[in-house]
Amino acid sequence: MLNPQRLRVLQAVVAAGSIQAAARNLHYSPATISQHLSALARETDLVLFERDGRGIRPTSAAQHLAEHAAEALAGLDRLARLAEDLRHGRSTHLSIACFSSASQQWLPDAITAARRVERELTVEVSLNEPHAAPGPRPADIDIRNEVPEEVETHLEGYTREVLMLEELHAVLPADHDLAGQGSVSMSQLSQEMWVDHDIHDSPTGRIIRSACQAAGYSPVFSARLDDHHAALSLIRAGLGITVLPPLALLDMPEGLVVRQLSDPTPVRRIVAHVRTSQASSPVVVAALSSLQHQATTTSPS
Repeated sequence: MLNPQRLRVLQAVVAAGSIQAAARNLHYSPATISQHLSALARETDLVLFERDGRGIRPTSAAQHLAEHAAEALAGLDRLARLAEDLRHGRSTHLSIACFSSASQQWLPDAITAARRVERELTVEVSLNEPHAAPGPRPADIDIRNEVPEEVETHLEGYTREVLMLEELHAVLPADHDLAGQGSVSMSQLSQEMWVDHDIHDSPTGRIIRSACQAAGYSPVFSARLDDHHAALSLIRAGLGITVLPPLALLDMPEGLVVRQLSDPTPVRRIVAHVRTSQASSPVVVAALSSLQHQATTTSPS
């Protein structure tokens, strides 16, 4: 079995680019770093570094080993945290994965409800956006959005709970020509410059593009990013329009208006996947009940 500490030293040297820099970062001596690398080379029977002028450079084997060590070391970190929690009596955890707007709007009440049940509860929240890294523990509740026209997602070891169907709305500058209308058709947005808030191709982005295609066009973007808050700031600056779900519009900046969409009306489905082994846990039940209640009352301001 490979020594975890030596793998961490390898990662540090590959990331820092030199033994001296890694030694400073890890608060080790360069000699200690060299000893760890030599021992790891013997353990693996691999050439890990080559001379490069007065320094060294990692071989492809070292780069691959450092990259693939990350998952194993993360697992060891999780075990270490679990052991520490058990030593201090913190054995109750709730792990929630969700997308960013649900994290901002729904989780404060859901976590509060769960901690009313268990005062010593530790809640871990991770984003499940397409570009996000997984959380440190398997999610007890995994909140996702889906394209209603696509095949339903069923996660192994989880049950599905549909929280809501949510109609998406147009967001316009307050002085826009369409701002005076009560609702806007998708075709009326065909000549507009768009601000894309979903550069990583999540379900919401696919829903919006599908609605544009159904109206006979593909949107032209003035900017593309992966944060709806930043997108709203760009629209306020006059850089275009966008389409967002109400859950992302509960804290609207001044200078913007929200209008319903038609022909077609884009809709997303929000689902909570509950880990079957934890479905009867009182803290999971309390958090899920809060999510269900909030889903029925969500509306843009």
